[in-house]
Amino acid sequence: MTKFLTLLLICSSALVAADAPQRKLLFFTKSSGYEHVVISWKDGAPSFAEKELLKLGADNNWKFEFSKDGSKFSPEYLAQFDALVFYTTGDLCDKGKDGNPPMSAAGKQAIFDYVKAGKGFVGVHSASDTFHTNNEADKGPDRYINHCEKADPFVHFLGGEFIIHGKQQVAKNIVIDPKFPGFENIGESFSFHEEWYSMKDFKDDIHVLTVMDSPKMEGTMYERPAFPNCWARAEGKGRVFYTAMGHREDVWTNPIFRQILVGGIKFATGDAQADLTPNLKTAAPGAEQNPKYVPQPVKKVVPVPVATPVKN
Repeated sequence: MTKFLTLLLICSSALVAADAPQRKLLFFTKSSGYEHVVISWKDGAPSFAEKELLKLGADNNWKFEFSKDGSKFSPEYLAQFDALVFYTTGDLCDKGKDGNPPMSAAGKQAIFDYVKAGKGFVGVHSASDTFHTNNEADKGPDRYINHCEKADPFVHFLGGEFIIHGKQQVAKNIVIDPKFPGFENIGESFSFHEEWYSMKDFKDDIHVLTVMDSPKMEGTMYERPAFPNCWARAEGKGRVFYTAMGHREDVWTNPIFRQILVGGIKFATGDAQADLTPNLKTAAPGAEQNPKYVPQPVKKVVPVPVATPVKN
């Protein structure tokens, strides 16, 4: 009987997925700054993250377009998508390190207008390391100062901004809203090994979903009260979701991360409803207390010795 019920549930889920309207999503990964390995294209093949998204797409009736070309951004181009998923770094209006075409200022504005009109946006990991306020130096002291209303428009749009990360480690995430799509079966908290961000400039209208148990983490950049690392917010008629997770390949295959990401995408496309009541002050009352600036040691690059040809 139990096996029959399990099979029935599986079949029912498959039917629901099949009946759901297909959603077209843009996974945009231009890296004007550092390019993460998990989104890197090798010999034209899809990245690790893109391969995992294709699997999730097959399960949820999503069609993905993968791109690193910022020059395509316009109201007409974005109109074909139900939601945008960003895994980006740096000033996307600059050609930057990866050399892919940048977006124009009008293309950047098109993102905001697209979402305000009723569409969705999902930011993954380094999306918060994108369009930094005043193009702050990666690890300079200004990076640790809250800009609040003076922050870059993209920071306001996303809801927060990356400061710095420490060494990869196992850390505890405390779940604030277990009813949000993707969090229903996760429990009160979860922990795994990841590159965890220390963040700032949280917009006061965000609906916090998880906070980092930062006081128990190792590193000066985490010496601060608990702060958000996953949230959602309304942008006009549209929806914005952000998770700071997604650096490591094994995180992309982690069932918890996958549940959270799927829930966030369904929220962004409008296929799952959620409470967006602002709760920053109650969920993370010390979030505005940033870590103190501590100069980080510069990693020395040790040159690889070149073998001297042996003459016969």
